[in-house]
Amino acid sequence: MTRFGVLISGSGTNLQSILDACAAGEIAGEVAVVISNRGEAFGLERARDAGVHALHVDPKAFPDAAAYNHAVREALDAHEVDYVVMAGYMKLLGAEVLEAYPMRVLNIHPALLPSFPGAHGIRDAFEYGVKVTGVTVHFANEAFDKGPIVAQEAVPIAEDDTPDTLEARIHKVEHRLYPAALAAVADGRVVVEGRKVRILSR
Repeated sequence: MTRFGVLISGSGTNLQSILDACAAGEIAGEVAVVISNRGEAFGLERARDAGVHALHVDPKAFPDAAAYNHAVREALDAHEVDYVVMAGYMKLLGAEVLEAYPMRVLNIHPALLPSFPGAHGIRDAFEYGVKVTGVTVHFANEAFDKGPIVAQEAVPIAEDDTPDTLEARIHKVEHRLYPAALAAVADGRVVVEGRKVRILSR
């Protein structure tokens, strides 16, 4: 069974969708540990409610980012995770983790990469005036929001959309697309060929 370590910073709605999919048998895996850089993150409570180890690794307790990322990697290693899943993790993940889990770190982004990378993908797409945005699941590497794309789904922007209504629809897609992508990963159906990623059928 594939073991996931999930990194969060906030409320953990994507984490909840992953926990639910694992519990329902939709993912042939389990969340082994949830780690947050913020002690007040509600996602830690979601993890505890699901019987999952929940850890707060405080960046302020370390002299620099490298030491913090080393501690995160040690926590992941201690829980013997196979893949690292960023789910609303609002810190730049360091080489200490990325190099320990090459092509085994996944992230979700609320836009159709390579368009609108960064922390404000929904707002940036809305303000730019595009008619279609979406959700991207990708492998994370040293280049921010530029790793190989695993899955994408488009979300049209309606004429009467606001940033809030658009965000709500994007989150609905995230909560479906991320578990589906992780199910393919857990099944061994994700094949990386350079920048191209293929998902094999069952």
